[in-house]
Amino acid sequence: MAQIELSVVVPVYNEVGNLVTLHQDIVEVLEAVGRSYEVLFIDDGSTDDSLEILQGLQMGNPCVRVIEFRKNFGQTAAIAAGLRYSNGAVVITLDADRQNDPRDIPLLLSEIDKGMDLVCGWRHQRRDGLWLRLLPSRMANSLISMTTEVKLHDYGCTLKAMRRDVAKNLRLYGEMHRFIPAIASWYGVRMTEVKVRHHPRVSGVSKYGLSRTFRVLLDLLTVKFLMGYSSRPIHFFGGIGLASSAAGGTILCWLFVERVFFGIALADRPALLAGILLTLLGFQFITVGLLAELQTRTYHESQDKPTYEVRHTYGGSQ
Repeated sequence: MAQIELSVVVPVYNEVGNLVTLHQDIVEVLEAVGRSYEVLFIDDGSTDDSLEILQGLQMGNPCVRVIEFRKNFGQTAAIAAGLRYSNGAVVITLDADRQNDPRDIPLLLSEIDKGMDLVCGWRHQRRDGLWLRLLPSRMANSLISMTTEVKLHDYGCTLKAMRRDVAKNLRLYGEMHRFIPAIASWYGVRMTEVKVRHHPRVSGVSKYGLSRTFRVLLDLLTVKFLMGYSSRPIHFFGGIGLASSAAGGTILCWLFVERVFFGIALADRPALLAGILLTLLGFQFITVGLLAELQTRTYHESQDKPTYEVRHTYGGSQ
């Protein structure tokens, strides 16, 4: 059986009014591209008739596959499932709300054909509300770019294309689907960003809101830690511990000099408590770092998991 060339992954949650038209648009574009394909719809516990619509689409098109979740697990879980169950040499993700345009798929594929491993869409002319969507998104994109040091204009665009080896290495949790470029950068992927269309929502209700902001911030901290210190946690915790211990030790030494040489009483002085607290916190952070090092080594060695990623080998056995 020949390998499928393209897999299109579409997470779905209560999008009954968009699915038929979206399916038609995707199929029309993929047929024009002229490559073998599959379309994976991930029903994320929809409570409307989305699943029934998807089942009908699957019966009418053998290239369509439907994965039904037992309940709503969120967009990250839906994308993770789509990446896992996809078979294509190139995997494309896009939203089911029809704000992403399937006509941009050939644009992403052209960058893949040029040698890119991951191509991210950039909604340079977004059709969303200014105060609740655009401004928070711009602030989030700037913060994520600065924190992860992966400079992109639009982390929140679901429209992406990636090679199979990139997709299979992604491990997504929480709200981490928006951090796919940052996570993939750890593997040294060749990445680019292209301008894509963005349309206003014509059916259904947006599932995004400001309540996600706090979860995204927490996931950003997780991604930053995993990118920078997952294989050397002692550098993170130990650095904080040494700084805290040094500050506490300096305070205590100064108080010692004042007491011994100048006769200044130490009773009821907040600086004494601060020095002791900082010193103890420093030792605790260092201890946590050492324990994290043990856990990290156990994790990598028990799974024979390398701390590197090979793109290709030349010569000899492949």
